Amino acid sequence: RGPPTIALTFDACGGRADNRILDVLIGEHVPATIFVTGSWLRRNPEALARLRSRPGLFQIENHGHRHLPAIDRPAVVYGLKAAGSPAAVAAEIELGRNDVKAATGRLPGWYRGAAALYSRTSLDIVAHLGQRLAGHSIAADGGAQLSRSAARRRMLSARDGEVLLMHINHPERPSGQGVAEAIVELRSKGYRFVRL
Repeated sequence: RGPPTIALTFDACGGRADNRILDVLIGEHVPATIFVTGSWLRRNPEALARLRSRPGLFQIENHGHRHLPAIDRPAVVYGLKAAGSPAAVAAEIELGRNDVKAATGRLPGWYRGAAALYSRTSLDIVAHLGQRLAGHSIAADGGAQLSRSAARRRMLSARDGEVLLMHINHPERPSGQGVAEAIVELRSKGYRFVRL
């Protein structure tokens, strides 16, 4: 009962912060969970400062150290070279966790690997390292590859209880504008937003 409730989660893989999205989240007071890599943290100190200045709004979590898919054998997924071994998967998660702690002063509780794909062994490693695995029900911006209108439509299709995955590291792509517009529209329709 009550308004539809959804969780907005964003991956910050590398690249730059998409301030179109960040400005709307802050301006509309929309809580979100942001999964950051060590490389994104190093490249975006201003965006990190904005996130940290609103701890009740943003939850900063682990997206790995170098954005390597948490697959324990040699593979290429969506053009990304996988970690490739159990030891490399563990290092990707642990170093990413340390990156978040160094940047925020707190250890992250959630982990989402690059490409959000995992091998069976990797799932065990995530659990052994005390991280909770964050999934999603809608890949709302199609890996930041969708058009503005397609990303907007996909977000507006969200139903109660959905966990949406978007990207907040591609200001040069049109999908981010569609994400920003959809957040405002969902808010106006009475949706309630929660962090993980």
